[in-house]
Amino acid sequence: MIEAIAKYLEYLQSVKNSSPHTILNYRRDLEQFVAYLSPPGARPPGLAGVTHSMIREFVAHLHDHGLMKSSIARKLAALRSFFKYCVREGHLKENPARLVPTPKLPKRIPSVLSAEELNDFLNQLGGSGHGTPAGRTTSPKNLMVSRASAANLPDKQSGPLRAREGLLLRRDRALLELLYAAGLRVSELTGLNLADMEQKERILRVRGKGNKERIVPYGAKAQEALEKYWPVREQLLRQAGGTNGKQGPHAEAVFLNYLGRRLTQRSVGRIVKKYVRIANVNWDLHPHSLRHAFATHLLADGADLRAIQELLGHQSLSTTQKYTHASIRQLMDVYDKAHPHA
Repeated sequence: MIEAIAKYLEYLQSVKNSSPHTILNYRRDLEQFVAYLSPPGARPPGLAGVTHSMIREFVAHLHDHGLMKSSIARKLAALRSFFKYCVREGHLKENPARLVPTPKLPKRIPSVLSAEELNDFLNQLGGSGHGTPAGRTTSPKNLMVSRASAANLPDKQSGPLRAREGLLLRRDRALLELLYAAGLRVSELTGLNLADMEQKERILRVRGKGNKERIVPYGAKAQEALEKYWPVREQLLRQAGGTNGKQGPHAEAVFLNYLGRRLTQRSVGRIVKKYVRIANVNWDLHPHSLRHAFATHLLADGADLRAIQELLGHQSLSTTQKYTHASIRQLMDVYDKAHPHA
């Protein structure tokens, strides 16, 4: 069974082009199942020895230990996929996980900022002077120097740090604008290369889940922010030792960190949290929130649901339909606030 799991994970990587995140989670889920079936001192059963009832008992065990239904559903999906692979490879005659029911999951409607709130937040980063999301007067200069003042650095150290923050502010504005303008997943944003961009046409070639490609347009605001970022990117590459921005393993990446390396997904999450904290607004904002906002705002302005599905790269229309619920909820909030008899 352990050998079959190793071959299955290799299949996910080389044939299915699954993301590293998916492969890591499936590995953990399958190893947990093997550990459950083989207490200390015992060997795990062979593939043919795994039964429908064993998997049901495993699911009940997870439930008894307080695991969330969504996590149980993912582990069950990993088992189904693994045993389906084993059937296809001829190791098993039937899938023992096929008829184990998935826990009923509550339908979660994504919480989305209004177009006005998000527009004010992004304008603040751009220094347009149209106010802040909370009606405060936090300036772009304050955004740049906040880290230096928070750390109580001496004046002689704050100068270089201010210069660094000034560079990264333009990068951060560009990546936030592009996340919202193109509805990208954070992995798609960090995976972007210069060759994936048609700047004249304002079009991106995006590699999504399963390494599937799609074409996504982006708007003038994102283009303007990118134009201000390109000199910053060249400077980051030069600081990292590249010659004219052509050398180094990360030279093709669109978004770079201060060391001239490709920006990571975790860093993008920290960037979003950083500006929410500086703006002093009580938002649970994360990179995927901008993707939710992209879809909901398009839908609210009359975009076709099928077109939004294509732009988001969803395989199933039912995944996209959750944004119709978010849009209706936003409409009801406006009604409750504005109608005198609400």
